[in-house]
Amino acid sequence: MSNIILGRYIDGDSIIHRMDSRAKLILSLYFIVIVFLCNNWQTYALLGIFTLGCVLLSKIKMSFFIKGVRPLIGLILITVLLQLFFTSGGTVYWQWGPFKLTSFGIINSIYIFCRIVLIVLMSTLLTVTTTPLEIADGLESLMAPLRKIRVPVDEIALMISIALRFVPTLMDETQKIINAQRARGVNFGEGNLFKQAKMLIPILIPLFVNSIKRAEDLAVAMEARGYQGGPNRTKYRQQHWHLADTIGIVVFLALTGGLVLLRG
Repeated sequence: MSNIILGRYIDGDSIIHRMDSRAKLILSLYFIVIVFLCNNWQTYALLGIFTLGCVLLSKIKMSFFIKGVRPLIGLILITVLLQLFFTSGGTVYWQWGPFKLTSFGIINSIYIFCRIVLIVLMSTLLTVTTTPLEIADGLESLMAPLRKIRVPVDEIALMISIALRFVPTLMDETQKIINAQRARGVNFGEGNLFKQAKMLIPILIPLFVNSIKRAEDLAVAMEARGYQGGPNRTKYRQQHWHLADTIGIVVFLALTGGLVLLRG
């Protein structure tokens, strides 16, 4: 659980840290879109080198990003295996019932693996270089035009900010509960699927109770301090668009052009 890094900010003074949160949000979403432009090893190699360069610019150890990918290994493997044994086309190397191993399946599974890893790395880069408050402020600023159609932008941004702050807290709380259960003799990971699912009950119930208690304490604290949301609420930290943000957008557009040229 401690490996999950969603919502965990790492303080730093890199060019990525200093970028405007709105620019980082836009570029992160845009990166997810241009990943689907990759359809051969040249395009994936270009995008991989670019992602590695962004990680190096953040001045955060690569081992930290690899550690953050580990909790998703199971999901990645399931996705890769589905592509590997259920994709038709090309040369058939092995077949047993509905399962088949083809040349197209091998290529697609490798591409899917690279695609997921690249998206996870770039999403992690956004999370570790941007505080939850900056992410919420950036989303609020980007969604500001929706106020004209009476969308509660401020409330949505507040909920996102609180959720991002609660994720690492709840993960740490879950690890404490698991350690406490293990100290009482509970051995997780043994038995059939039904037995393992039953073992989750002593974890989920106290975690649910603690989550409600934390939410109530937060609500009381906000009311005691006279918190009031809305578009007229001022902010201590103002967002400013810098030259680095514009350069980042230009670089991403150039990257898109390179991917289009290298597409097969």
